[in-house]
Amino acid sequence: MTPLENELTALKKELVSMWILVQSQLNKSKEAMVNFDKDLAREVLVKEKRVNSYELKIDRDCENIFALHCPVAIDLRFLLAALKINTNLERIGDIAAGIALYVVESTVNFDLKALDNTEVIRMYDEAINILLDTRTAFEKEDTVLARSIFKRDDVLDDINMAAPETVGELIKADISSLPEALYILSVIRKLERVGDQAKNIAEEIIFYVEAKILKHFESSQSGELGIED
Repeated sequence: MTPLENELTALKKELVSMWILVQSQLNKSKEAMVNFDKDLAREVLVKEKRVNSYELKIDRDCENIFALHCPVAIDLRFLLAALKINTNLERIGDIAAGIALYVVESTVNFDLKALDNTEVIRMYDEAINILLDTRTAFEKEDTVLARSIFKRDDVLDDINMAAPETVGELIKADISSLPEALYILSVIRKLERVGDQAKNIAEEIIFYVEAKILKHFESSQSGELGIED
């Protein structure tokens, strides 16, 4: 392997390691919310510093590769994609930490029935699975799997759209649940953004593998994507 190939391989491994850490953060923030585990939530907050360190390290490595090797073609596309994916993963880490902070700050336990009725747990599971599949698509350069993310994000969007009504019903049933309901609504809003970040990552995978820039995406029954070379 050439020096450039070695550095790109190391960069990809580093990005995957960050991915795994962010997945762990998202899983732990869910567990902390469901079990109202403040200690686990604090662990997520502490490890957010590691996510930030990964982002800075990957950014520096990308800059060094640009400066030393002047990559072209697919190597250049990979580096450009890696920079953006790095940012998307850091933002998902921020989301996980934000939810963990809700658990730390909340004075009331999250009622499992309320979480079920508002579909927060379903939304969380789907967000985690989407993030896992974007990583698989990245590692295997699987653009078919990457494209599937766009449709699957509709689940998160639908739950988010229904959230004001479902959370409103929760408050109507028991006005004392207002603080809990507001936290749940905030969690739903944050999880919807996980889907947005995952779609951005999917776009970058398609870009570097196929040299295609995804300009527009419209959810339709045909599932077609508007793609330009």
